[in-house]
Amino acid sequence: MSPAQHLVAACTALVLLTALVGLRMLSVRVAEMRARRIHPQAVALSGQRAGKFEDTRASDNYNHLFELPVVFYALCLAAIGTGHIPAWLPATAWLFVGLRVVHSAIQCSYNKVMHRFMVFLAGFFLVVAMWLAYAVSYIAA
Repeated sequence: MSPAQHLVAACTALVLLTALVGLRMLSVRVAEMRARRIHPQAVALSGQRAGKFEDTRASDNYNHLFELPVVFYALCLAAIGTGHIPAWLPATAWLFVGLRVVHSAIQCSYNKVMHRFMVFLAGFFLVVAMWLAYAVSYIAA
């Protein structure tokens, strides 16, 4: 695979993770709404949902997959768009995706905050370092 193909594959893997977490969220929410007889209109607003649902792990994780990963997607698109893909970028892209998978697995299961936080920090610092290194390499090229 070419470096660009690796970046597209890494982004696709992250999109698939987002879809899986979204399906998990749907499954958990529908089951809880049925079991507790929650009318859909009773949870129409985020403030209402916060007070009604007991298990928000998948929902919280789904939201998180639209936060830090957006910075990652932007970097991949910039690299593909400019045609400047340093040799290290595909490997670090896959590392970031792996960290997001671990983060999602923790949050959607046992949800130990400090475990999740350490994985988040690793991903956060990785994507910031990726952007800084990419900017330097692009400017120097």
